[in-house]
Amino acid sequence: MPPNTTASTGTKPAKSGRKKGRKARLFVLVLALALVGGVAYGSYWSISTVRASFPQTGGTITIEGLSGPVDVKRDGNGIPQIYASSDEDLFMAQGFVQAQDRFYEMDVRRHLTSGRLSEMFGEGQIENDEFLRTLGWDRVAKEEYDSKLSDSTKKYLQAYAKGVNAYLKGRQGEDISLEYAALGFANDYKPAEWTPVDSVAWLKAMAWDLRGNMQDEIDRALMTSRLGPKQIADLYPAYPSGRHKAIVQEGRYDEGTETFDGDGGESDGEGDGEGDGEGDGSGTDPGTSGDSDATGGGTDATGASADGAALQTQLSGLYDVLEDLPEAVGVNGNGIGSNSWVVGGAHTITGKPLLANDPHLSASLPSVWYQMGLHCRTVSEACGFDVSGYTFAGMPGVVIGHNKDIAWGMTNSGVDVTDLYLEKLTGDGYQVDGKVKPFKTREETIKVAGGESKTIVVRETGNGPLLSDRDDELVKVGRKATVDTAAPDRGDGYGIALRWTALDAGTSMDAVFAMDRAADWDGFRAAAALFDVPSQNLVYADTKNHIGYTLPGKIPTRAQGHNGSVPVPGWNSRYRWQGFIGQDELPYEFDPARGYIVTANQAVVDKGDYPYTLTTDWGYGTRSQRINDLVESKIKGGGKISTDDMRQMQLDNSSEIAKLLVPMLLKIDISDPDVRQAQKLLEGWDYTQDADSAAAAYFNSTWRNILKLAFGNKLPRELRAKGQCLWVEPTDTTGPADENRKVRECGQRDADQAQPDGGDRWFEVVRGLVDDEDSDWWTTPEVGTRDGAANRDDLFKRAMVDARWELTAKLGKDIDTWSWGRLHRLFLKNQTLGTEGPGFLEYMLNRGPWKLGGGEATVNATGWNAAGGYGVVWVPSMRMVVNLGDLDKSRWINLTGASGHAYSAHYTDQTDKWAEGELLPWAFTEKAVDDRTSDTLTLKP
Repeated sequence: MPPNTTASTGTKPAKSGRKKGRKARLFVLVLALALVGGVAYGSYWSISTVRASFPQTGGTITIEGLSGPVDVKRDGNGIPQIYASSDEDLFMAQGFVQAQDRFYEMDVRRHLTSGRLSEMFGEGQIENDEFLRTLGWDRVAKEEYDSKLSDSTKKYLQAYAKGVNAYLKGRQGEDISLEYAALGFANDYKPAEWTPVDSVAWLKAMAWDLRGNMQDEIDRALMTSRLGPKQIADLYPAYPSGRHKAIVQEGRYDEGTETFDGDGGESDGEGDGEGDGEGDGSGTDPGTSGDSDATGGGTDATGASADGAALQTQLSGLYDVLEDLPEAVGVNGNGIGSNSWVVGGAHTITGKPLLANDPHLSASLPSVWYQMGLHCRTVSEACGFDVSGYTFAGMPGVVIGHNKDIAWGMTNSGVDVTDLYLEKLTGDGYQVDGKVKPFKTREETIKVAGGESKTIVVRETGNGPLLSDRDDELVKVGRKATVDTAAPDRGDGYGIALRWTALDAGTSMDAVFAMDRAADWDGFRAAAALFDVPSQNLVYADTKNHIGYTLPGKIPTRAQGHNGSVPVPGWNSRYRWQGFIGQDELPYEFDPARGYIVTANQAVVDKGDYPYTLTTDWGYGTRSQRINDLVESKIKGGGKISTDDMRQMQLDNSSEIAKLLVPMLLKIDISDPDVRQAQKLLEGWDYTQDADSAAAAYFNSTWRNILKLAFGNKLPRELRAKGQCLWVEPTDTTGPADENRKVRECGQRDADQAQPDGGDRWFEVVRGLVDDEDSDWWTTPEVGTRDGAANRDDLFKRAMVDARWELTAKLGKDIDTWSWGRLHRLFLKNQTLGTEGPGFLEYMLNRGPWKLGGGEATVNATGWNAAGGYGVVWVPSMRMVVNLGDLDKSRWINLTGASGHAYSAHYTDQTDKWAEGELLPWAFTEKAVDDRTSDTLTLKP
């Protein structure tokens, strides 16, 4: 039975000094800028200062190092198309142009990836830097550059860096961006030259954002302090394979001629893969799943066990570190997803494929994406690129887009490429199979703007860096954990190490250029094989009327009894990764008979005879199935799909959970006339969450309150939102419940990271419980004069009442004025000075709000966290539809604009159109580009 909890209102819990220190970002800067705001606001922030860094977009600029002239043609949105006669000139120009528009963003990113944010922003960033130095992204990037990447890739990276540095030459900070002008008041920071490694390292940040199920590992372990194995299993239901189609339905993997058909049960040799939390190896239960438990007090195959409460303390500390990383790295893996699908020519108006993509990431200003075209005037051995699409500012090439022959899109595969290891630490080493091995160590010196440098020691085991060294809370488990006689003595305690594929040097940068040049399916598959991290679902289409899907990536294989769902003992070598799935053994599809392929973070393969476990934590397939249904309905109706049909599908706002719950909510007898008035909004509602819909506002508020009452108030404080306080039984209390023993306990997570977040996992949780009207989950205690709930309908009724008065407080008593968009708003914030600078600077750098439709787990995935509120926390970061019948009729849009300059006309000039669901024309051929060109800049040697 869920633990007895009682809701309470109250103030935020006091933060520890350590937490305060980490949250006090940019304090040196804030102090200085506050003075600027008070003393020089009217005089210093002049028009000339603001415009000093705007790029030159016409005329001629001479750049040392070019071998010939380069033309940069910009359209009315400032999107550049570059024309050159050699690869080196092309990428040198790309570096120059991106630096013109986005160098401040590029500079912050490289300080992020290298753990050097303190150099720019002061001591408030030291703990972030310590954590990032421990991960060592820049060290891995350097190793990649030195030993893994091809000579041609290095040549392109070098050319790109030369272009960036050509832009920087002779420029002071205020000539580069408004933010540097502000930084100049706080410290003497000056931008350094760009290096090829700076470009490579950004792929590590994106891999971190898309790292898989690490958060689920942590959350499952944290739940053990309040919930039992069966309850945790309820909250991690099996993937609904009978209802939501996998990506690969007719595909195969290359192991001789063996195929898999997606019709049976996915197996990893550990169980049936379905998962009931009772030891079947599914990973839904950290206390009893398989024989690999090291988190919930169970015993693993080595005979070792760890106390769940102790690990709960440890992983809570780890979460504190993870959630505090800058938002530039996204929303730390929670809720991240994407849509991408491709329809073959047999089902399109043009007779050629259409390909759509909209990656979902946290909203940032400027957008993480940068649109551009890279064109060789004549494609030849000396100049081999003619490609257009989305790239990252700071990185050469195009990441997602098309060339003259093929198009491709990406979604996060969600495969499990991380594991947490409990390590037995002994003196200067760690224990493996009864022997002590020395740590691999290195010293890292962190320079601090306005303060003294700090030196840390990074320790690594054979399983990876010790994350526990970066937070005092993480070492507590070693003092509390209980082990049996077969386990090593706890000594001073266990640490936590991270094994992650992105900490191995790889070849993803090679893959970017290879995909840009690929001309057919075989070339694309060969290029994709180089894309080792982050593992992505890649969809493909070409002008010869082929479509395809492939799953690349470096994906580990694990020993039987260890499926990657929970932390495991590092002191037993059995739990080390066994190897990696061969690229020729990974799933793919080519020209499936159904004529289309959909990827939206659902299971890659259904329950078939595929021999490997890819993850135990797929997305639950709500978005993907809706896209499948939309495509199928068009095809079965005899229609042909157009570019605009693809766009309309991207904007689909239908709520699947509303379709399930609204008929039940309408049957509940409501006597209060005000609540009944709100309930009537749901009558005749078509379940679409348009921005102007009052019904969507009321339903989503009801859904939020259902989740809070049924689940949120029963979760441990480490998962609940800050400021949400309850009276609960202490975790160490035994015996029957006693009201006199309850203690006040407040949530600890930031609002956009808390649980229950309301995503499609929670759809499946509720779907699995909703027919059991008397489930313990539907019970709630009385709170003051408020009645408790004894069953499902009682709880639903209370949620509807709470929703009515919540919206009355937020939107007013008159329901005619209610709308979903008034609750569900997007604010775009500059990710450094726009989040914690003084008010006037935030006003200068930030934009919004925009009232949005869509929602969590809809195709139009404007994500919000039900535990924390209704505000938009992640979005379709761009949208595109590629028309392989006529590439010039393709369409695209970015979340913000091409420019990172706050008062440029192109700072957020695409956002209004993005919010309305519009797409811009996407010219590709030279004639089409010329027709849309507004400014031409010539770069001359």
